[in-house]
Formats: sequence, C-alpha cells, structure tokens
Amino acid sequence: MSITSFGLLSASVSWWDKSINYEIIQGNEAWRFGLLFIVLIVILSVGRIGQYFIQNYAEGAKKKNGDNAANIFLNCLAKPFSIAVFALGLFICKGFVYFDEQKGINPAISDYWGNIAKAVAAIAFTYAIYKLVDVIEFYLLKLTGRTRTKLDDMLVPVVRKSLRVTIVIIAVLWIADGILGANIRAILLSAGVGGIAIALAAKETIANFFGSVTIFADRPFQIDDILKIGDDYATVEEVGFRSTRVRTFYGHLLTIPNSMMANQTVENISSRPFIRRVSNITITYDSGHTKAKKAVEIIQAILADIPAVNAVPQCPPRVYFNNFNDCSLNIYMSYWVNPPDYWLFFEINQRVNLDMMKRFKAEGIEFAFPTQTLYVNKD
Repeated sequence: MSITSFGLLSASVSWWDKSINYEIIQGNEAWRFGLLFIVLIVILSVGRIGQYFIQNYAEGAKKKNGDNAANIFLNCLAKPFSIAVFALGLFICKGFVYFDEQKGINPAISDYWGNIAKAVAAIAFTYAIYKLVDVIEFYLLKLTGRTRTKLDDMLVPVVRKSLRVTIVIIAVLWIADGILGANIRAILLSAGVGGIAIALAAKETIANFFGSVTIFADRPFQIDDILKIGDDYATVEEVGFRSTRVRTFYGHLLTIPNSMMANQTVENISSRPFIRRVSNITITYDSGHTKAKKAVEIIQAILADIPAVNAVPQCPPRVYFNNFNDCSLNIYMSYWVNPPDYWLFFEINQRVNLDMMKRFKAEGIEFAFPTQTLYVNKD
C-alpha cells in the first residue's frame, strides 16, 4: 500500500472515530449516527415488507376461502404492524446515541425521544384497535343477517362509527396526557366557558343526534323502505347520527337532517300490509241493464283469477254498479294487492286493465267518455 493511500485511510478512520463537536450532539462519534441511520432504514424496510406479506396472505386467503374473521383480522393488522416496527426502531436507535450533561447530548432530549417512541407505539396500538372494529362489524353483520327486520342493518354502521370515534378520543387523551405529559385536565377546565359557546353553536348537531335516537327508538322505517316525504317518493339507503340518506325514484340522493326526519310526517309505503286500488269504470248509457250487469261480472271474473288480489280474506275485491253519472253508468271497483310490492301493484293494474278492455270489446260494451249531443230545430 502506498504512503498516500495509507494516509487517506488513516484520515478516514480518524474522521469516523472523531466526535462531532456541535453543541447539541457533542460526545457522539460519527459512526453512531451512521449506524442509527442504517438501522432506521432497515427497520422501515422490514415494516413495509412485513405489511406487504401480511396483506398479500390475507388477500390470497380471502380469494381461496372467502371472507372470514381471520382474513379480516390479518388485513387489519398489516398497516399497524409497519407503524409498530417503526416505533421499535426508534427505541433501538436511541441506544446508539450517548446522552450526558457534560460530554454528550442533553438528557432531556433522551426523554423526548423516549416519549415520541412511546407515542408512536401507542398510535400503532390504537390504529390496530381502530381497524379491528371491522372484525366486530363482520360478526354484527352475520348476526343481523339472521333476523327479518332491517333495523339491525341500520345499527351496524352507527355502532362501527361510534366505536371508532370513541377509540380515537380515548387514544388522543391517553397519548397527550399519559405519554406526552400535556395537562389535559387544565385544558378541559379552561375550555369550560368556550364549551358553552361551542354547545350553542352546535345545537343543530345535537338536535340531529337526538333525532337519530328517536328514529332508532321509534323505528318508523328501515333500510330499503319506500317513503313518501312531502311530494317525493324515495328509498332509504343509510341512517347516520346526523342525517338520513334517501334515493328518490328519479335517482337523486337526498340527505335529510335527522331532526327534520323526526319532526315531519313521513309516510312509510313499504310498511303497509297491502296496496289498495280504487277506480271508477264508466260505460255508455246505451249499454242498458244487460250489458251493465255483464260488465260487473267480467270485472269480478278478472279479479277472481289473480291470487295476489285474493290473498287477504278480510279484504276481498269489490265491484258494484253504484251510480248514474251525467254522461255514463258508473261501476265502482276496489281491490287489495298482497304482498305490498310497489311494482307488482302496477303489473296487476296493467293486467286488469288489458283484460277488461279485451273482454268489454268482445261483449260490445263501450267505455264512456264526455260527449255532447246537439239538437237543431229546423223550424
């Protein structure tokens, strides 16, 4: 080895072993920070690789066996795992640095470092609990799927959101007060007067919350129910803490505050036991007694052949020749459709109308429409 190369190597080694003389990091050799940096990069890589393998394994198991609690559990822990590994790396890296009041870094920084590492570990733990709410939701959906009522289906997303909000609030208070040393009690006490102002400003939000409590307690509707709200017909899609989302028959999504839903008249079309049709069939006056009687018999025969019209024994179809109108003979027709399917009701109405037109035409019975007869005196 040449003298020049040996000199360069000696200089590099002496630089590597030399302490860095900045005031805040004095007393620590350069290799300490180099090793700290390398370990931190390795820890971050391990966290990302572990997250990747956990997610891939969970996805593969899901494709093979379908959704189950184990797959959801693993998928929930993937991202918190990488954060937890990073927290572990911070604890490890702290051991490479020398802390001393005289010859090293200020020990106060060691305390801050340790608190930050603990806070990151607490965040990883909280994030894992936050994500594991999906497992609870999975079991709740299985449980509610066994019941006939859909009210349970509305409660599942509300329970999920409530649990997650509670977890976040508890975690923030725990990390701020228990780990970082913030005086949360003093902050909360000093915010008492401001809390009154916030409560007054948030009165609509509070009203909506109690509106949602009223909806869940009274159960006026469920998911997928058809409602008549004002002049609009809409299907319920979601009920939350603040608002209810409904989809109109035109496809528009309406978000209605729960305070309004609890205080206005809402007609639940889906909760009726049947759907009733009342109609007046008018035929011409020249039909006479025979054809009027025949028209009643035809309508009765049509309705008797439809099972959904005769499904309610206490509500049989009604057909009567009930009135003499100004321009027609009036036949009253009323029937009830069960099950109360909105679109089945329209299909049955169409079937009755078409059969009525066909049979009336075969019997020579004419439907009446407004007409005027003008008599001219030739004298």
